[in-house]
Amino acid sequence: MSRWQQISLLPPRRETGANAMADLQDDPHSAGVGAEDVPAPTAAAGALERAAALLAVHPVADGCNTLVWTLRQSPYHDIDTPDSGVDTDIPRLRSGGVGAQFWTLLTPREAASCDQVVSDTLEQIDVALALMRRYPDGLCLALSADDLVDARNRGRIASFLGPVPGRTLTDSLGALRAFHALGVRLLAPAGASWAEEGLTAFGHEVVREANRLAMLLDLTGCPPVAACQLAGASKAPVIVSNTGAAALNPHPGNVADEVLLALRAANGLAMVTFDTERTGDSLHAVADHVEHVRALAGPEGVGLGAGFGAEQGSPRPTGLTDPSGYPRLIAELLERGWSETDLTLLTWGNAQRVLRDAEFTARAAQHRKTS
Repeated sequence: MSRWQQISLLPPRRETGANAMADLQDDPHSAGVGAEDVPAPTAAAGALERAAALLAVHPVADGCNTLVWTLRQSPYHDIDTPDSGVDTDIPRLRSGGVGAQFWTLLTPREAASCDQVVSDTLEQIDVALALMRRYPDGLCLALSADDLVDARNRGRIASFLGPVPGRTLTDSLGALRAFHALGVRLLAPAGASWAEEGLTAFGHEVVREANRLAMLLDLTGCPPVAACQLAGASKAPVIVSNTGAAALNPHPGNVADEVLLALRAANGLAMVTFDTERTGDSLHAVADHVEHVRALAGPEGVGLGAGFGAEQGSPRPTGLTDPSGYPRLIAELLERGWSETDLTLLTWGNAQRVLRDAEFTARAAQHRKTS
């Protein structure tokens, strides 16, 4: 281990109550008693060195990767070795300091019927679970915040399944519970009839049940009115798993400032994507989006959801063409004056906190139901 990897970095935001104790138990790398005696890095250290050291302790929890769909279409890719045909493989995830990955189960095509959406989603889940079984030394299915930390401590990439499309739910919550039983932990309301122009009565039922199951609501693609209503209705934090700032680029997939403010009020999380059309064609442009999201959603409301997982040829910002580029982004933010405290929230702490808060909300809901 290098000298830099031995330096204790500042810890993420401490939670109060049960969450605080859980974080202290789970995170062996957090600074504690005596941390003030650890020497600070010298100014001579390069930003890239400091970024690599930070990621070795507080890796990236990436909010979006589309590899499951890619492997469903092209199953011959072997992600255990560097694969020039796809932008995501285990070596590049490790090189970039990715410690947790949310594998999206959405498909890029719009199914004509609800039955087809359900069938496509089940197929996506099957491919994702097969991925975990095929690479057990690199990937580990994660169902909770404890699993997130446990996988990191065992040198594996914690793998969360989701989101699944909200269109799979019509007038019954059975599908939502079935997806949860299969390991899914995120639901995307965008495009669902119960959340198109605001929540219907059934939409409120979906939100309550998702809260009870500790399933995160992913507001990516939701119109601003619906997104703000969902954020306000949910007792657990909501996320936007991959987005840019609409104020910097009015792409329809980017989140508006009013939604970022709603996320801040709801203790939610917006995770910035690396997409040329949405965030610009350079690392510096992506960093601008990260800073804008932080300015509105707060240091505890910004994360990273690159949206990698495609076959080669997809346009990506220069310097961020695959997951191995994460240290360069962190170095850029260090050079812009970000503190290590805020960077550990960006990479790891905010995602862990959202998962813990969702689980705390679920336990409270289940307690109320049984009391």
